[in-house]
Amino acid sequence: MAEQAATGNRGAVQRLLSVVGADRVVSSMWGYVDTTIKWCWIPNWLPSWCPTSQIQLQTAEDKMLRCVDGTFSKQFVPISNTNRLWTLTIGSDHVKHKTPMVLLHGFGGGVGLWAHNLDALSQRGPVYALDLLGFGQSSRPQFSTDSQEAEEQFVESIEQWRAKMGLGSMILLGHNLGGYLAVSYSIKYPHRVKHILLVEPWGFPERPDTKEADRPIPVWIKALGAMFSPFNPLAGLRVVGPLGPTLVQTLRPDFKKKFSSMFTDNTVSEYIYHLNVQTPSGETAFKNMCVPYGWAKRPMLQRMDKLHPDIPFTIIYGSRSSIDSNSGSTIKEMRPSSHVEIITIRGAGHYVYADQPEDFNRRVLQVCEKLDLSRGEPGY
Repeated sequence: MAEQAATGNRGAVQRLLSVVGADRVVSSMWGYVDTTIKWCWIPNWLPSWCPTSQIQLQTAEDKMLRCVDGTFSKQFVPISNTNRLWTLTIGSDHVKHKTPMVLLHGFGGGVGLWAHNLDALSQRGPVYALDLLGFGQSSRPQFSTDSQEAEEQFVESIEQWRAKMGLGSMILLGHNLGGYLAVSYSIKYPHRVKHILLVEPWGFPERPDTKEADRPIPVWIKALGAMFSPFNPLAGLRVVGPLGPTLVQTLRPDFKKKFSSMFTDNTVSEYIYHLNVQTPSGETAFKNMCVPYGWAKRPMLQRMDKLHPDIPFTIIYGSRSSIDSNSGSTIKEMRPSSHVEIITIRGAGHYVYADQPEDFNRRVLQVCEKLDLSRGEPGY
């Protein structure tokens, strides 16, 4: 669509200016503009522009995980259409009989961001962390542009991964987008899920009616939103090319602070950079699942009645997060006959598991211990 618009505009201007003999100059100018527009839409030029590669991403992830004390393995798990999901497995033999926990990262994340949590959580039972389809080191296929179909692609990739790993049932812990997908998966495959833990989940409430809001969105913000809406959320990081690593360090110094007990260098920002400048795939799917300003096209609260009432629910928020925690209270009201627990961790922002990892790990383990006791399994 963008290319068609550019071509139409170019033709109209050339016809106008050919009358005054400036068509050759304008033709050259439009050739440059047209090429620039294509660059913004077609990512084929990015590998040579952005200082990244699959090997650099793998190296950055290895550095993120070097502080994990437990023995873990990593592998590509094949699913349909020649796609593969990058998977980390950690756990001790004496707890391998416990219901496994599967960690689903949020938008733009990867398995390395669980570095604070893997050792602690695996003391209770097996832990699997995977890069979602289209993110991290997993395959990056072309997703459907339809929001429902894209969501189903994510869900089916998780189910195919589960079957390939031979897991009969699991505890799903999802952050941000991972939380949204955890519930979507549980609606379709309820017999595979023993407990859902949502950590600062994305995509649950409906977009508020800005006409009735106390603080309507300014016109200039709407204009910027309209201008950038055709582009992927992280397109800017790719466009700046070699400046990308510095941009991450400048705009998100908080990530370095979150992992300061592990790293004093730029390990974290380098990992985040290499995660998010690869060929956009899951990122594009996420964009197609959103309406302007990041709200979900298919809000999960509208489908909570489809989730089996026997599946227990835990929602974890950070006290300093900008995410609206009202969805947790709404879920509790919608599921009066189900177990729904809301936990707020003090001093934590959106990345609860990294902001306050000890408190986060302790609370998650408490939730799992209750589940184990209810199923007659001994504590960890």
